[in-house]
Amino acid sequence: MNRRFIIASGGTGGHFYPGFALGKQLRKQGLPVLFIIRKNDPAAQTLDAHKLRYKEIDFTGFPRSVSPLRHIRFWGKFAKALWQTRAILKNYRPDVAVGTGGYISFPLIFTAHLMGIKTAVHDSNARLGLANKICGKFSDLFMLGLPVDKKIKKSVLTSTPIRREFADRVDRAALLEGLGLSPDKKTVLIVGGSQGAKGLNNAVAKTLKQSAQWQFVHITGERWFGVMKEEYAAMKNVAVLPYSHEIYAIMKIADLAICRSGASTLAELIYCRVPAILVPFPHAAADHQFYNAKILEDAGCALIVREDKNLTANLQLAFSDLLKRSGVRKLSAMRRAYHHLNIPNPMTAAKEIVKLLRNL
Repeated sequence: MNRRFIIASGGTGGHFYPGFALGKQLRKQGLPVLFIIRKNDPAAQTLDAHKLRYKEIDFTGFPRSVSPLRHIRFWGKFAKALWQTRAILKNYRPDVAVGTGGYISFPLIFTAHLMGIKTAVHDSNARLGLANKICGKFSDLFMLGLPVDKKIKKSVLTSTPIRREFADRVDRAALLEGLGLSPDKKTVLIVGGSQGAKGLNNAVAKTLKQSAQWQFVHITGERWFGVMKEEYAAMKNVAVLPYSHEIYAIMKIADLAICRSGASTLAELIYCRVPAILVPFPHAAADHQFYNAKILEDAGCALIVREDKNLTANLQLAFSDLLKRSGVRKLSAMRRAYHHLNIPNPMTAAKEIVKLLRNL
C-alpha cells in the first residue's frame, strides 16, 4: 500500500523550494502528496503549473510588535488554522506530515502530532528558525540542510533539495552568446534573490565598472531592472536580466557568483561548486544568512562581505583581489574546496529524504 504524505511549504523561496523538490520526488516514486500553503501564497502558481495538489489555510506569522490588535488577530487566525488543518488531515489521512520551515509548518506539525500522525521537519539554515525550533518538539525526525552548532534530537544532515534542472547539461558557448557575451571570458553571476536587492545592486554596479577584462550576468529583480539597465548602458560586458528561468544553467557556467546566502542558494552553489562572494541579507531572522555563509567561508569556498556602509569599498576590495593573477589560482582553490565540504549531495537530497520518510 502506498504511503500518503502531506507537506507544509511556502512563504519565502527558501522554505518553498525544498518542499517543492521533495513533493516532485514523492510523486516521481508514485507516492500521493498534498501541499498545505497559506492563503494567497504565490507558491500556488508553481504548484498549479506542476499539477501538484494543495490546500490553503488562513494563517499569519506571529506579530513582532506589541500592538494588541495584531495579537488578537494572530490568535484568531491561529485557532482557525488549527481547525482547517485538522479537517484537511481527517479528510486526506496522511501517513507522514512534513514541514519545511516558516510559520505555515506549525499548524500541520502540531495538529498531526496530536492526531498520532508521524511528523518530520526540514530546516535548510545553519541557525534554526523560530517555527522549526517549536515544531522540533513535536517531530519524529529533524532533517538539517546545513550543519548546526547545537545538537538536535532525532536529527539527520540531509542537505537541501534543489531542482532537477541543475543536473542538466549546459552548452556554455551557446548560453553566453545568447546573452550577448563571449564564451572566452571569465563570467560572474550576480543575483540578489528573486526580488533583487537595492544595496547589493548599487554596490555591484560601481564594482563592475573597474573590471573590463571579465564579463557579468546581473539578475537584478523586476523592481530594479530598468534602473540597472540604464546604469550599465555603456558597458558591453554586462548582460542585465530582471529574472531568469535558466539560473541553473548560468550558475553552472559561472566562474564566480556574487549573491546572498540563503540556504537554497548555498545548496545550488554547493552542487555547482561555484566560488562565491557572499553578501548575507542583513535583516534575515537571527542573522541566519551570515551563519550559512560562514560554513562556506570556513571551508575556503567563499568570501563574506557584510552589507553595511562600507559594502561598496569592501566588495571592490574582495573582487579586485580575485582579478589579479594570483586571484585565478585562488578561484581554482575555492572550487576545489567544495570537495572537502562534509555535506550530502543536494541533487540526491530529495531521494534520501523520501527514504527517511518512508522509514517513519
